[in-house]
Amino acid sequence: MKRLSALFAIAAVVAGCASSPDAQKPAADIASVSKGYDVAAYVWPAYHPEPRWKELGIFPHGCGEWQNVYEATPKFKGHKQPIVPLWGYENEANPVAVARKIDAALAAGVNVFIYDWYWYGGRPFLEGALNDGFLKAPNNERMKFCLMWANHDVPKLWDNKVGEKHKYDIVWSADVSYEEFVEKLVPRFVEYFKKPNYYKINGKPVFSVYSVKVLIRGMGGCENVKKAFAALDRAAVDAGMKGVHYMAICPITDYGTGKSWSIPDNPKPTPREIVKYLGFESFTTYNWVGERWNMMVNAKPELKYGDFVDISVNHFKTIAERYPEGQFFPHVSIGWDNNPRFPATDYSPRIDGQDPREFERALRLAKAWADEHIRPDMPKLITLNAWNEWTEGCYLEPSKEFGYAYLNAVARVFGDSGQAKPAGK
Repeated sequence: MKRLSALFAIAAVVAGCASSPDAQKPAADIASVSKGYDVAAYVWPAYHPEPRWKELGIFPHGCGEWQNVYEATPKFKGHKQPIVPLWGYENEANPVAVARKIDAALAAGVNVFIYDWYWYGGRPFLEGALNDGFLKAPNNERMKFCLMWANHDVPKLWDNKVGEKHKYDIVWSADVSYEEFVEKLVPRFVEYFKKPNYYKINGKPVFSVYSVKVLIRGMGGCENVKKAFAALDRAAVDAGMKGVHYMAICPITDYGTGKSWSIPDNPKPTPREIVKYLGFESFTTYNWVGERWNMMVNAKPELKYGDFVDISVNHFKTIAERYPEGQFFPHVSIGWDNNPRFPATDYSPRIDGQDPREFERALRLAKAWADEHIRPDMPKLITLNAWNEWTEGCYLEPSKEFGYAYLNAVARVFGDSGQAKPAGK
């Protein structure tokens, strides 16, 4: 009987992946974004029936990583799992579902979606959310978008059966050669750049790179990366643009001193010298955890979100001073709890005390930093993690627990209306 009930529950969830009960309902209180600021949220495009999940041997229910979300269980007293999205487990390759997300984001003052973009083994991965969901949504041209090339190796951490010991075992390498980049990736990127709502800075489409280190590794050296970027620039210019605005994700760590990391007339360049040589014009962060991982892991008791805010905002100055030739755009993360990915592990470190009020405080600090430190020739851009990182505890989208509280926090700081939707359910 228990098995039968579980099967019915799974069936209900899978049905919810296809559509949400009120997916046709329009969002209310649509507002324009406050003039002078661009608020960009990262989108994790994993919640749809991606064919390559089968190659990884995971998510047999057909909903993508929603399966990790709704199968999560609490690991200790007070641990709030599973997280339940207010709109249900929507198929994010469904343009009707995405249309509502666009309306809700714009109502809050979020006017850019940064889509994580993947390429492994000569093929794309997780493009359906962007190509079939966002770009086919009837209102998509109201929302700007751009790509962050998530060029990191694929470990087994998405497989919730693996556990701590093997979670970093590599399944797919993210290496892309110079030849593959020019022949296969450049044409794909330019087709995105041509979209009227692709996000640009000073007439240049913004192209963000998650790992500069992996980029160099795959192409066999900095000089090949320089040539690859030149090829992408030429293609963008040929398509009527002013070139490409290259953005690097921090932290950028020591790359080593081997031949691959050298640049002309400098066999042992610093990270600053490397990114300057490659032509990166700006920097931002994907999430605060990437910069503060050791601090979070070693915190006893758990690091509180409010303290996390203060530590991370204070780090803005460090990053900006590390790369003075480029523009640093401030970032705000919502929290961190990736335990849904590791049910076979006793516990994975998290940030405690997720709080929309502290998130709003972080937004105001980021806004103040942008007002003071972003150059006049650059947009006042703030990046957010994330629109929908449900398995990492970072989600602007409404949830059963918080309702619209996170979106309303953004609205109070950046939206014209001051409110995206009622704070309740």
